[in-house]
Amino acid sequence: MGVYEELVERGLIAQVTNEEEIKTMVNSGKAKFYIGFDCTADSLTAGHFMALTLMKRLQEAGNQPIALIGGGTTMIGDPSGRSDMRKMLTRADIDHNAECFRKQMERFIEFGEGKAQMVNNADWLLGLNYVELLREVGTCFSVNNMLRAECYKQRMEKGLSFFEFNYMIMQSYDFYYLFQHYGCNMQFGGDDQWSNMLGGTELIRKKLGKDAHAMTITLLTDSQGRKMGKTAGNAVWLDPEKTSPYDFYQYWRNVDDADVLKCIRMLTFLPMEEIRKMDSWEGSMLNTAKEILAYELTKLVHGEEEAEKAQNAARALFGAGADDANMPTTQLDATDFDEDGKITVISMMLKADMIKSNGEGRRLIQQGGVSVNDEKISDVWHSLSKDELAEGITVKKGKKVFRKFTL
Repeated sequence: MGVYEELVERGLIAQVTNEEEIKTMVNSGKAKFYIGFDCTADSLTAGHFMALTLMKRLQEAGNQPIALIGGGTTMIGDPSGRSDMRKMLTRADIDHNAECFRKQMERFIEFGEGKAQMVNNADWLLGLNYVELLREVGTCFSVNNMLRAECYKQRMEKGLSFFEFNYMIMQSYDFYYLFQHYGCNMQFGGDDQWSNMLGGTELIRKKLGKDAHAMTITLLTDSQGRKMGKTAGNAVWLDPEKTSPYDFYQYWRNVDDADVLKCIRMLTFLPMEEIRKMDSWEGSMLNTAKEILAYELTKLVHGEEEAEKAQNAARALFGAGADDANMPTTQLDATDFDEDGKITVISMMLKADMIKSNGEGRRLIQQGGVSVNDEKISDVWHSLSKDELAEGITVKKGKKVFRKFTL
């Protein structure tokens, strides 16, 4: 099986512009492709996993990745999948986020001479003259076609600013520039990017002719990659300071039964022969599959030692007899207690980011969703003293979120 056929079997391919040519290039290791990452935060998320693992798979097959850091496009913000405009970041914020991305990507992709490249579209986009850009590429874009694009449709009712409307042109220009200056002949992205990516393909064809278009290939990965990585409205980060290895493990350990085998196919590097045997798994075997998924992805991001710790801590919480030493822990100090030397459970949960507000904490307690040392509490003002916390206690939110508190 070639690498392209494996990508198809893993469910990673949604749409392509020229499948036979793509298949030949990818399987022969001749694809020089890019994936773009806008720097909207100081860490990549689990939602970027599909792109990162895809780059790793293709590099291992001899193809050359270009990781495009969106220092320029982040100044605008992609309207795709958004109901409102993204927060505008400063140039300093974007530069900082780009450097954080670089460090995290190096865990997945091998950069260097003749290997993967990392480039920043700020280097060419921020120096463009507006009138010159309009004259160079403006005639290649039909406003009618742009307005029909999926990435804009859901914004039309609430209003789409001209500011964001330019994003498609900027992303298209990226491919045009990379094709000319880096020999990039292929682009990957989420399938909600299809219109933007076709814009780049068409721009190259119109500016450089049909022969150039023959080398301009577009593949798209399943948009589930953009949906992954969020739980309870919060991002699941790859930075261990933002999402601990344990919490990262638990996120994947708790995926829905219907998604676990799909995630194993798309995101892990387990051989397909091994994964096919899991297709018949049902019932309790799906919990085993979830452990495999969580362990493999935590090992990939945080290393084998942290994956082992997270797995042991998770098993301890669910009664499998493992050590609880690696359970995520929040340490309280004197300033957390009131003048009577007590602290409410809600205050503890707020400190540990288990909840986002007092109101959320009150609702959870009233609905029977909070336990202290495995005993449900019903009083929203339930407090604990320093003596009670001396040996540590465990607070449980719902069925799957735990936190140990110590002094």
